[in-house]
Amino acid sequence: MEEVQIIHGSSSPDAALPLFPTHSVEFVNTVAHYYRGEVARMISWRDRIDRTTNWAIASVAAMLSFSLSAPDVHHSVLLFAMIVVSLLLGIEARRYRFFNVYRSRVRLLERSYYANVFAPAPVRDTREWTSQLAADLRAPRFTITTVQALARRLRRTYFSIYLILLLAWVTKGSVIGPETADLFSRYAVGWIPGLAIVIAVAAFFAAMIFVMIAHRELPGELAFGDVHM
Repeated sequence: MEEVQIIHGSSSPDAALPLFPTHSVEFVNTVAHYYRGEVARMISWRDRIDRTTNWAIASVAAMLSFSLSAPDVHHSVLLFAMIVVSLLLGIEARRYRFFNVYRSRVRLLERSYYANVFAPAPVRDTREWTSQLAADLRAPRFTITTVQALARRLRRTYFSIYLILLLAWVTKGSVIGPETADLFSRYAVGWIPGLAIVIAVAAFFAAMIFVMIAHRELPGELAFGDVHM
């Protein structure tokens, strides 16, 4: 049986509305409403990213205050702070991948449609960007990998947080730490020797630097100085 839509109490086939836009006005309305929806989802995920960053900053501020408040507080508190920040960084990188999916759709619409509305420019084929958007809607995929998301958030925010923790940790161990002949022994944690802790921290920071260098920003929108998150 043919399915029809009921309008003003009528169920005749003539009263059925078309499923898709039939002229330019309907298409413009569709694009406008869809754009607003994608912007809303992008903003929602951006808020989640900011929330995770705020958690990281608040956690670091609390642990720095506790660790540097007295000389008898062990320096491992700052190592624990690095672990907490790393967990939050992993959560934020996952959220950033979702954010970038919606951001890429918004930028596709802005570049391909709205930019030409305000300042028309030669377009090779209007079906190119609509086909790209349709394919992404039919089979959504992440636009960046987890490592790329980690590198981007490290460059933007988290590497600075790690540097602050590193400076506090070095100061805590070398200046405020117990007086011993061997400097490395000040950084010992329980049965783990201080030299092993120092090597592990150095390797951790070297790995972060490698990730940031190996996954540098791409040209165009993702180049340094351009607007991106």
